[in-house]
Amino acid sequence: MTDTSLTPDALTDDTLVRASDTHVSSDLAGEEVILNLSNGVYYGLNPVGSQIWALIQTPQPVADLCAALQDTYPDVDPEVLGRDVRALLIELHEAELLTVVDEAA
Repeated sequence: MTDTSLTPDALTDDTLVRASDTHVSSDLAGEEVILNLSNGVYYGLNPVGSQIWALIQTPQPVADLCAALQDTYPDVDPEVLGRDVRALLIELHEAELLTVVDEAA
């Protein structure tokens, strides 16, 4: 994806996402610390964000991310969960830590 903007509408259930190649990360007591090698900025993720980060180390459809989290947090409304997952994915993309995989590739 060459466009640096990403919207919730662009993240369909079938959209494949993965962590970018330009980072190093480490788990620190259940929270992820990520260094973007492109800009030298550190980012931190809470345990839920860390779970998403672990899942996107390989290409994942957005629907699979939501399903995995719904299994872990069954009391969360699926609509709220989906909205929150997409919001984090957009933040990761804006931080150049997430790549949208070209489904035609």
